[in-house]
Amino acid sequence: MPVLELLQRRIAIAQELQSVVKTMKVLAAASIHQYEQAVESLIEYNRTIEMGLQIVLGSAVYQHHAIAASPRKLPRNSPLGAIIFGSDQGMCGQFNEQIVRYAVTQIQHLSIDSSQLAVLAVGARVIPPLENAGVVSERNFAMPTSLAGITSMVQELLLHIEMWQSQMQIDKIALFYHKPRSNISYQPHTLQLLPVDKKWLEDLQQKRWVGATLPTFTMDWSQLFSALIEQYLFICLYRALAESLASENASRLASMQASEKNIEEQLAQLHAQFQQERQTAITEEMLEIVSGFEALIRGC
Repeated sequence: MPVLELLQRRIAIAQELQSVVKTMKVLAAASIHQYEQAVESLIEYNRTIEMGLQIVLGSAVYQHHAIAASPRKLPRNSPLGAIIFGSDQGMCGQFNEQIVRYAVTQIQHLSIDSSQLAVLAVGARVIPPLENAGVVSERNFAMPTSLAGITSMVQELLLHIEMWQSQMQIDKIALFYHKPRSNISYQPHTLQLLPVDKKWLEDLQQKRWVGATLPTFTMDWSQLFSALIEQYLFICLYRALAESLASENASRLASMQASEKNIEEQLAQLHAQFQQERQTAITEEMLEIVSGFEALIRGC
C-alpha cells in the first residue's frame, strides 16, 4: 500500500477513535451530573429522618428506655461485614485496584482475623483485585448501571445485612467506596454503617428544636425508632452507590481526557507526516517532469 494511502487510513481511524472518545466524555460527564443530583436530593430526605430521630430521642418514653435502645459498643475484634464498591464496566483506570488496596489496608488496621471477616463485592471488576489481595467475597453483586437500579440494589444489600446479623451475629458493618472530589478526581472513603454512631444520636437528642411547637407521636417509640434507623441505613447505602458511580464516571472521564490528548498528539504527528510525504511525492513528480523535459530537449 502506498505511504500516502496508508497514512490517510491511519488518520481516518484516529479521527473515528477521537469521535468515540468525545462521545464517551459527554456520557461520563452527564452521568456524573445525574448521580450528583441524586446525592443532593438525599440531603433534604436525610434532614427529615434526622428531625424524626430528634423527636424520638428527645421524648420522655425514649429516655426511659435509653439504655436498652442506645447502640452497644462492640469489641474491637468483633466480626466485621465489609461491603466494597467497585465497577462493572471498564475504561476507568485504577478505580477498582485503588478501592481494594484502601479497604484491605483499613481492615488490616482493625486486626481482624480472616475467620471474622465477611465481604460483599459490588461490581464484577472489583473481584480480581480482591482475589489478588487474598480476600474472598462471599457474594458478588452487579453494580447498577443507572439511577433506576440503585433502589433495588440497596434493598438487596439490606436483606444481606439482615442475614449477617441474624445468622452470623455480625453487627459491625463498614462500607468502602470512592467519593468524588471533582469531575475528574475522587478519593476512597470508609463509612461505619453499623453500629450507628452513638455520638451522632446523642447530638440529635440534645439538639434544640427550631420550630415553634414540638411535634409528638402516637406510634410505639421502639417501632418508630427502628423504622427511622432503617431509613437512615437506606440513605447511607444509596449515597454510597451514587457516589461510587459518580466517582467511576469521574475516573472514566479522566481516562477519556488522557486518551483524547494522546489521539490529538498522534493526529498532529500523522498530519505532519502526511504533509511531509505529500510534499516529497510532489517534489519527486516535479523532478521527474523536469528530467523528462530536459531529456526531450537534448533529444531534439
